[in-house]
Amino acid sequence: MFEAVSIPFGAKMLFNTLKLKPGVDMSDVELALGEMCNVVKNTYGGEKGGFIAGQVFKFTGFVSGEGSLKAKLPEEDHIAIVTYWHSFEEHEKSHADETFRSKFSALMEMCSEADEIGYEMLWQGEPEP
Repeated sequence: MFEAVSIPFGAKMLFNTLKLKPGVDMSDVELALGEMCNVVKNTYGGEKGGFIAGQVFKFTGFVSGEGSLKAKLPEEDHIAIVTYWHSFEEHEKSHADETFRSKFSALMEMCSEADEIGYEMLWQGEPEP
């Protein structure tokens, strides 16, 4: 659950931002988020549905002055879910499935907004040893 992930070149990345409703904090969403992520991992992983790996991040309030041109600090608490898939088609098929939809809808009850956009990998690398 907390091990490093390995992403093959050519993977598709989906970046999902979930803005939490006022008064909802991370401790409120942890169970729903964990159940949803577990369903994705166990139901759609690998050959079963194209899921490669995923990560969940909580916004900390940090905005880089060095890496931003016109950064505006988001006002709402939010989380980012980053998932890696073999294809966008496999992602969409998994998310249309009732098994996923039931877990996702439980999480959405605590969110005011959700956006998920896809990216195609152009480069990846690590420092030389």
